[in-house]
Amino acid sequence: MKEIIAEIKNRISKAAASCGRNPGNIRIVAATKTISLERIRKAIESGIEVIGESHIQDAREKYPMLSSNDVSWHFIGHLQTNKAKHAVNMFDLIHTVDSYKLAEELDIQAKKNNKTQQILIQVNIAKEKSKSGITEESAPDLIKKISGLKNLIIKGLMTIPPYYDDPERARPYFAALRMLRDRLKSSLDSDGVYKIEMDELSMGMSHDFETAIEEGATLVRIGTAIFGERK
Repeated sequence: MKEIIAEIKNRISKAAASCGRNPGNIRIVAATKTISLERIRKAIESGIEVIGESHIQDAREKYPMLSSNDVSWHFIGHLQTNKAKHAVNMFDLIHTVDSYKLAEELDIQAKKNNKTQQILIQVNIAKEKSKSGITEESAPDLIKKISGLKNLIIKGLMTIPPYYDDPERARPYFAALRMLRDRLKSSLDSDGVYKIEMDELSMGMSHDFETAIEEGATLVRIGTAIFGERK
């Protein structure tokens, strides 16, 4: 696995170099859905620093067994409001906030934990009915509203574009998220009252992460390229 992860990091470096970016500003989120503890440990030993889980129940089983490892935990799946308590207990960054109701519950739970919970806002750029996320048009108002919650901080945006065999076809969606982030950062930062940072773009997976990096991704969610096809 060390060779596999080293090769992925090499590909990230090349993609970053191709567009004048610092590869140190791009992090791999190892998507560990269905992956055994043993294989996750091997990934950590091979240089993985961020674990990305998609289901709260799976995370609750894995987290106690792996929490002694020096890794960051990110939640990258759809999050139900009634699981907010568990998410706040385990995750450093939640990628998939797409409603004020969910944000409000995360804020309540973070306050109980005396924690400032870092979140990303999930945007459904392609407006696919099968995917979660708010529309691009709704993002500014939701972000302004969430920014008033004292125990949350918005770190950026996340998207999942349609799946294409040709990564170039996903490029417009990655570019659209970056441009939305830039517009939000400019307009909200200038107001000086909103609790946001907008530095992170979570986009790109095993089949298209290089294209995502060329369009500004800072967090690439990679599972299959590390662990192989899931059964």
